[in-house]
Amino acid sequence: MRVVVPPHPLIAHWLTMLRNASTPPPLYATGFEELGRWLTYEALRDWLPHRREAVMTHQSETEGTVVESGVPLLAIPLLPGGLALWQGARRVLPSSQLCLKGVPENIDRNAGVIVFVDQIASGVRLLNTIELLKKQGIEARRLRVITALTSTPGLQLLGETLPDLTIHTACIDPELAENGQINPGIGDPIERLDIH
Repeated sequence: MRVVVPPHPLIAHWLTMLRNASTPPPLYATGFEELGRWLTYEALRDWLPHRREAVMTHQSETEGTVVESGVPLLAIPLLPGGLALWQGARRVLPSSQLCLKGVPENIDRNAGVIVFVDQIASGVRLLNTIELLKKQGIEARRLRVITALTSTPGLQLLGETLPDLTIHTACIDPELAENGQINPGIGDPIERLDIH
């Protein structure tokens, strides 16, 4: 399994905002949005289909890079917290299809899929979602996971089952507390985002 933790100061800054217990809900939500944007940007760096194309400038012809618009891209946020990550990512993925009702039926054969999950604690919920995607024929090379935070136990579970998975995260925390939350963690996003 490939876990990418980009060494970007903006990612570290917004993770710190999420970690701080005194961060108010609006700023906490902004932290998720910013992490969604920057982690998605990093995830697309070596994954987004593109091609070289000749273009005519005002002066002469040159070669440029164009993103392949014919390859569908699905965004699947695991609700409710994954939606906060998606809010930032949508600025980077304006033409992706948002799937708010979970894994859709009949996913296009060449589609790329990005799953947004607020954090990976035990890993069970994400594993269940990826198993549904595998039943639709989605291979690991067509899948990326964006998450604010992961735990070592959650990554171990996923790695044992999905060795080809690629995850982009702001940080890996070593353990789970007795209540199942990541330690030191970012708290419970549902409570901290003030979602009712």
